[in-house]
Amino acid sequence: MTPDAEYAHAVRDEVERLAAKAPRREIIEASLASYGALIVTKDLDEAARLADDYAPEHLEIACEDTERLLAKIRNAGAVFLGADTPEALGDYTAGSNHVLPTAGTARFFSPLSAATFMRVTNIVRATKKGLEKLAPATIRLAEAEGLHAHAQSVRVRLAGDEAKKKNG
Repeated sequence: MTPDAEYAHAVRDEVERLAAKAPRREIIEASLASYGALIVTKDLDEAARLADDYAPEHLEIACEDTERLLAKIRNAGAVFLGADTPEALGDYTAGSNHVLPTAGTARFFSPLSAATFMRVTNIVRATKKGLEKLAPATIRLAEAEGLHAHAQSVRVRLAGDEAKKKNG
């Protein structure tokens, strides 16, 4: 993606030239035909918005103001900043992960990391005031899901507190 149509055409020509000489030419050409695109945007901000919406596995930002554009990206498996940072560095030597979310799943998945293999347990503790405050929404949501016993578990606790107060 670029706001410069001339540059986009030059990139297309160079990619075609390099692909024609590549050992895996057929694979590269099939991939480009099925998944490749050159997109001319009105400006770099639009390019960043489109890239973020697409949630690419790999995103190279190669312009003068990489940090400003990086601040606009939330959805990418890995981001490579500057013309001197090819994606291959991330795959092989720079230390970032080679196992990345594909096909737009960077919107809700992260790259593989040690955290992927960690077991996490959520711990919840409510105070009486907390239960009272959350009870109406909890009951409403449980009933909306058809989980009436969940709703009742909240009602029983609220009623239990009232019964305890009455019976002293």
